[in-house]
Amino acid sequence: MFDWLPFEWIAASRFLREGRMQTAAIVLGVSIGVGVIVFMSALLTGMQKNFINRVLSAQAHVVLLPSEEIARPLRDADGVAEAAVVQKPYQRLRSIDQWQKIEQQVAAMPQVKVVSPMASGPALAVRGDAVRSINLAGIEPAKYFRIVPLDEKIISGRALLGTEDILIGSELANDLGVKVGDKLRITPSSGEGLALKVGGIFDLGNKGANQRNTFVALHTAQSLLRLTGGASSIDVSVHDVYAAEEVASAIRAVADIGADSWIRTNAQFFAAVNAQILANVAIRFFVGLSAAFGVAAVLVVSVVQKSKEIGILRAMGASRGQIMRVFLVEGAAYGLAGSILGSGLGAAALLVWQQYVRNADGTPLIPIELDPQLFLLAAFIATLTGLAAAVAPALRGARLDPVVAIRG
Repeated sequence: MFDWLPFEWIAASRFLREGRMQTAAIVLGVSIGVGVIVFMSALLTGMQKNFINRVLSAQAHVVLLPSEEIARPLRDADGVAEAAVVQKPYQRLRSIDQWQKIEQQVAAMPQVKVVSPMASGPALAVRGDAVRSINLAGIEPAKYFRIVPLDEKIISGRALLGTEDILIGSELANDLGVKVGDKLRITPSSGEGLALKVGGIFDLGNKGANQRNTFVALHTAQSLLRLTGGASSIDVSVHDVYAAEEVASAIRAVADIGADSWIRTNAQFFAAVNAQILANVAIRFFVGLSAAFGVAAVLVVSVVQKSKEIGILRAMGASRGQIMRVFLVEGAAYGLAGSILGSGLGAAALLVWQQYVRNADGTPLIPIELDPQLFLLAAFIATLTGLAAAVAPALRGARLDPVVAIRG
């Protein structure tokens, strides 16, 4: 029926059929291993993306800042400092020099997705006798909302910023007892305040951020903070969040400006993400190793059980290479069949997890995507593992002396 198949495939399929229970047991073992790899990989990847999205949902990937001011000692005519006491000056609120040119240069970089200027500084929010210290940020909404989706975090009002509008956090709104449409007086360190209308109230998911952060139009902040036409920082969003530090280094190389990536400012969190990635790799390795040992053990037993058949095949003219390839095909078949079944088990487990493990509001606890590449990778690794596990038994089978094998 399958005479057109190569000898190795015919012999391997016959060996697999003769030991059906053994074949089913090892395929089930491999499938469980593949299912664990698929489930844990998707779960840990979902957790990682969820954590990173939460961290980056309220900040830029890279922030450009003015270069730090450095104090220099006075020198006499001969260039020798005499009794100089040098202290680092405080960093004044100032604009980035030629920020429009820098914005254009950074926006032209292929790794960069969005660039948004910002004028920010400390101020006081005053309503009656209530006074709160805030961080006033002037933005261009069309650009900034592509970096931080503030418009999606509005819980009351709208994310519109006119000349006299301000967006405030939910905690600040509660502290000052204001709602959408109320007026707040915003007073910077210059002392010249301005009454602004609350156009929207947002929730960034962080109590401290909701108490401090406020947003106004860029030109409004420039006027209040005395940064006429200036920008105190530039927010940058990149395509690959893990390449943010490389982009920051590239920007520092072409412009005299400070550049802090989210990786540097969240060093401990990034270390935790790397630890999670290593844990994922370790889980895949040890599960794959256990499956490989299972396949190898079964094939070693198969060589012993079928030594007479191997001797007869050798006596009939089968070469050592053909005998070796028979067991390699068996190992690959175990891996491939186990990967197909295991991928189904893993996908089913993920769907059950998504259905029943949820937050109190009904949203998934950890959003998980069924990535086809994950299943293809699992199938490839499982097949390769089965093939590698079959090498030692295949070599043993190929080395059997046909006369000794037939005599038993």
